Amino acid sequence: MAEAYLELGTNLGEREAYLARALEQLSTSEGIRLGRASRVYASKAWGVTDQPDFLNVCVKIETDLAPHALLAVCKGIEESLGRQARRRWGPREIDIDILLMAGVDMETDDLIIPHSRLPLRRFALEPLSELAPDWEVDGVPISLLAESLRADAPEQVCEPDEKATQRLAELRGSLK
Repeated sequence: MAEAYLELGTNLGEREAYLARALEQLSTSEGIRLGRASRVYASKAWGVTDQPDFLNVCVKIETDLAPHALLAVCKGIEESLGRQARRRWGPREIDIDILLMAGVDMETDDLIIPHSRLPLRRFALEPLSELAPDWEVDGVPISLLAESLRADAPEQVCEPDEKATQRLAELRGSLK
């Protein structure tokens, strides 16, 4: 099984509930073993900024799925949770991105691993640095990429949200 890291984000509706349901579906998906999750982080929208704030969480998984099969599982979960097609980088019920996957360095029309914008996104790097601080992207550890964005892009507000983390834990417990 290959180690991989996913990021889940949401900025509509009951945000913690979307995260909990997505994690539950990942945990019951064939070929995926759910590992440790980061704390929940609150962040301002990036790219398209005229929308509600996001909650983001990263999760480590072990998978025997090929990258495109894992992408299909992620997209299927998004669809099952009611994600609506809207403008790019716009509001969303749930978003699941493949950030990293052991032994995979690929670029196709629909999938790039490591995620192409990872070094630019504090909302991804902060939670990911809790789980994989020493994993390198282009020779630079995740922890240093996060530290660099903290200094160089202070407008990218991204902070741990302890209340959301606690609420997510409660919801995950109630789903079992």
